Amino acid sequence: MSKLDLKKENKELYNPSAKEVSVTDVPEMNFLMIDGEGDPNTSREYQDAIEALFSVSFKAKFISKKEILQDYAVMPLEGLWWVENMEDFDIQDKSNWKWTAMIRQPDFITKDIIEKAMEEAEKKKNLPALSRIRFESLHEGLSAQLMHIGPYSEEGPTIEKLHNFIKEKGYGFDGSIFGERHHEIYLSDMRRTKPEKLKTIIRQPIKQKKEE
Repeated sequence: MSKLDLKKENKELYNPSAKEVSVTDVPEMNFLMIDGEGDPNTSREYQDAIEALFSVSFKAKFISKKEILQDYAVMPLEGLWWVENMEDFDIQDKSNWKWTAMIRQPDFITKDIIEKAMEEAEKKKNLPALSRIRFESLHEGLSAQLMHIGPYSEEGPTIEKLHNFIKEKGYGFDGSIFGERHHEIYLSDMRRTKPEKLKTIIRQPIKQKKEE
């Protein structure tokens, strides 16, 4: 049985340069999602969300492998971050942040598989955030992205570089609700990776270039 790795299948989405901003068209994809708010470094709610998302994602993988003979690598954690007034968004002060924690699912993972995975996860362990999981699609479309290498607390210059690129190239920020949200993809396992080697994709949905 072959094992699908979407990070390798979609290299343009998961292996951007750390030096130069790239623009790519992000297709519609399915995710397990949980919404919350507060500083992810201190919020029990955020930790509960991560535990529930990974528990269900791995259960779905095992069900897929057994029932439809499709094996795959569970995808990394991703996050959408925002505040009520994005002018107040502060990378240092996360106390008023709102977030959506999420993990991408392969296209062949159905709602029925997710429901079965949630039922099995509930039997195995206490997961306070389990009932808050939703299975939804997200279509960001045209987006600019850049790889950040290093601690999460030092993302500021990478974000600034990304935003400067968008403005300098004549793009605008996507006016949709997701265009207002700061998107991060955590490629590294922070429990096993030194802070200076952490790899995080910073992504921002954008509008087409302005007419000349």
